[in-house]
Amino acid sequence: MVLYGFQEVLQQKIREGFPIWGTCAGLILLARETDNALAGQPLLASMHICVRRNAFGSQRESFETDLSVPVLGEAPFHAFFIRGPVIEAVGPEVEILAALDDGTIVAVREGTLLGTAFHPEVAGDPRFHHYFLRIVQSVKS
Repeated sequence: MVLYGFQEVLQQKIREGFPIWGTCAGLILLARETDNALAGQPLLASMHICVRRNAFGSQRESFETDLSVPVLGEAPFHAFFIRGPVIEAVGPEVEILAALDDGTIVAVREGTLLGTAFHPEVAGDPRFHHYFLRIVQSVKS
């Protein structure tokens, strides 16, 4: 992002309301805070969230689970967590879309920004993608 000069461009686009969806590492980049960022790793610092990297442990601790995601309908969403982060805190402007059974926040939305701690693209269930496309469409309208 820094090497190719994308950071400032992305931050400007976000300020202009451009829809962006960060999954896993992308969620970390969207966060305003992270408790254990790599030294020198810049953030887009756009969502009012605090994220903890690799919160579930190493690759061996990766897992899958069903999530209740009301904005996607009644059927659970099967989520794949691969060395995923967790959202430890959210600001009042952030909508929590999904949490694990223990209350750990794993999906959020703030305006045109969407963040997921898991990999929806692995599930074979297009509902999160359709949800994001509705965000994009609302900006185009």
